[in-house]
Amino acid sequence: MKKVFGLLVFAGATASGFVVCDLCAVYSAAVAYHLHDEGFHLGVSEQFTHFGSVQDDGHEAPNTYGQRLDSFVSQVFVGYQFTDRVGVQFNMPVIHRSFRRIEGTGVASGTEWGLGDVSLLGNFIALRRDHEEWSLVWQIQGGVKFPTGSTDRLHEELEEAPAGSGPASAIHGHDLTLGSGSYDGLVGTEVYARWRRLFFTAGVQYAIRSRGDIGYRFANDLTWSGGPGVHVVFSQDWVVGLQANVSGDHKGKDDLKGETAGDTAITAVYLGPQLSFTWESRLSAQLAVDFPMLLDNTALQTVPDYRIRGGLTWHF
Repeated sequence: MKKVFGLLVFAGATASGFVVCDLCAVYSAAVAYHLHDEGFHLGVSEQFTHFGSVQDDGHEAPNTYGQRLDSFVSQVFVGYQFTDRVGVQFNMPVIHRSFRRIEGTGVASGTEWGLGDVSLLGNFIALRRDHEEWSLVWQIQGGVKFPTGSTDRLHEELEEAPAGSGPASAIHGHDLTLGSGSYDGLVGTEVYARWRRLFFTAGVQYAIRSRGDIGYRFANDLTWSGGPGVHVVFSQDWVVGLQANVSGDHKGKDDLKGETAGDTAITAVYLGPQLSFTWESRLSAQLAVDFPMLLDNTALQTVPDYRIRGGLTWHF
């Protein structure tokens, strides 16, 4: 029976184990809830975001030239749990972006891909209670992102044409860059609560940005997710959880050498289903789809139409 309760906690906790913004996305496998407390884990995650709509100051704008951006953020990660409360995880993202936008010579299409900013995360279980009828887990995370991703596209910010010189592009260098060019701090927390088969998760992560390449500073960003769910299937060996997941991002305006970049702030709220699966406390997987309920941006930007997220983790 103890194994079943451990699986329930783990399956529910992993449901909120990854955050959902694009450039700042850092996957957390939430391994601290594993029934076998110590050891290695490794896995992969994927986040696909389709930006096919254009908004100007939060209002829908005509997409006359068919501007779009398709972003794939793939992450390979490996971690180690030292004790039942303390562990670390290393993330290595590979990013692929294809786009169609307005450039100085007209409408152009292209791709950008390569290594993103790697990160190192630590996790600490501050509270853990497992009982037959209910469970409660509170985890704290912190870490650093390193400037390993290319910032070649970010240099476009120094060369942008002035307003009024032609049709405006909704996709810029800061949208296509693979890295921030800066050392950034990451802090976050996650909570999982269960009563019988019902559960609730909530997680938040905050990225603290520093100034990087060409004097560009991305704004600090906040990502969060969570919602109620139910373990629709569970046994001694495997558990399946289904959750109504609400998630969101909030990011202010970037600045270049102290000058505000007006087309960079956005607040978004998404809603969608999320499915989690755990087998024998060894294999865990998640799959989710996010649909925007609220998108409030500044100036002219492409905005997400939907996102698909997933992850697969194996525990040794």
